[in-house]
Amino acid sequence: MKIIAYSYTDPLLESSPDQGDWGWEIDRVYEDLGKPDSSERSQLQQLFTDCETEPGDYLLIRRLEELGDTVEEISDRLNQLEVMGIAVIATEQPYTSENYPLGADLLNLLHAIQRQQRSRRIRQGHARNRLEVAPPPGKVPYGYRRGKGKYTIDRSTSPVVKDFFEHFLLYGSLRGSVRYLAKKYGKKISVTTGRRWLTNPVYRGNTAYQNGEIISNTHIAIVSKEEAAQVDRLLRRNSRLPSRTASAPRSLAGLVVCGECQSHLTITRVTQRNQDKEYLYLRSTSCPLTPKCKAIPYQEVLEHTIETVCRDLPLAVAGMNFPQLDAVKNSLGQAIARQQEILAQLPALIETGILDAETAKLRAYKLRTEISALEAKLATLPPVNLRSVAQAVSIPQFWLDLSETERRFYFREFIRQIEIIFQNKELKLQVIFIF
Repeated sequence: MKIIAYSYTDPLLESSPDQGDWGWEIDRVYEDLGKPDSSERSQLQQLFTDCETEPGDYLLIRRLEELGDTVEEISDRLNQLEVMGIAVIATEQPYTSENYPLGADLLNLLHAIQRQQRSRRIRQGHARNRLEVAPPPGKVPYGYRRGKGKYTIDRSTSPVVKDFFEHFLLYGSLRGSVRYLAKKYGKKISVTTGRRWLTNPVYRGNTAYQNGEIISNTHIAIVSKEEAAQVDRLLRRNSRLPSRTASAPRSLAGLVVCGECQSHLTITRVTQRNQDKEYLYLRSTSCPLTPKCKAIPYQEVLEHTIETVCRDLPLAVAGMNFPQLDAVKNSLGQAIARQQEILAQLPALIETGILDAETAKLRAYKLRTEISALEAKLATLPPVNLRSVAQAVSIPQFWLDLSETERRFYFREFIRQIEIIFQNKELKLQVIFIF
């Protein structure tokens, strides 16, 4: 029994199948690699030529539309294969030539294929726009407008977006930044929209496509790369906190856990009648123990936290493997440089005729997406000056001079969790750092 396979691949939309993807033991594979504005299928013609002298028993294809660009072409080629006695099996469609003899059922399937081809042509158009690094279709992000083949800054709305990012970087609170925007500019957005703004590649000068690929440095950014990296760190940090504590006014909110019952402690405020003074306590609202854990004075925990951070943070940073971190950064930097060198060589390859313009565009697009992925990995690494920052914040007076909001920002930059333990009725803290 002889089994052959055929595939027609548009490199703008998909990659060629490996021989193992067919799920059969194949005697020979015929592959056509399509190019934009070209429907040539030389290997398909070779398949028919070979089958005239030595026909196969089965022909595997992924989809019927790979046999031609029109329903008529597909029908003609299925007819030819049937005359040769070759059974056709589509691996990604419910089709075998034995189950679909030429007739009404096959015509229905071919009409469905016609609709799919129309959709495919639309996707090919979008793919060609990606090769030109043109913005994707759809609504332009707030703060930009469409220019000549790229996003351009909207001078009337971009200051609103910039101020939103600056407020988030200063206070680390998404809900607080959304409220700030509504109060200062009258621009009301939801928290979900605010999160989309913070993670939107467009504001970072990059273009993102529906297939998940990103090309960097395609237009003027509203947020710098350094600011974008800090935004990502803040979002990752806030995701570890209980809901709604990211915007809480107190610096210890969401960080403190009871060592006895392992429940998060919330901050409660107590006042006395006819007195302006207030008292803050850390209290467990879901303690399973009997009797329940007692409330702890907030100020006492805050003072112990500052003392512990000043003592233990430099030691924790000193224990990090900075040479290994530098090696990773250097490796990523070298990989980016290599890809950029290849990208710079493409115009010369077109001039010498080694590459045609369409192939060069496809190669350039792939290189740019690879560079963007490497830059994203590089941005997730800790800042180089972490050791000097740790020395600066290990001075008690630094923490005492900060407001609660500023202190909250720095605590969450370094601390993952604070665990309260009582030993012989004496308060002890175990501060777990992020790194």
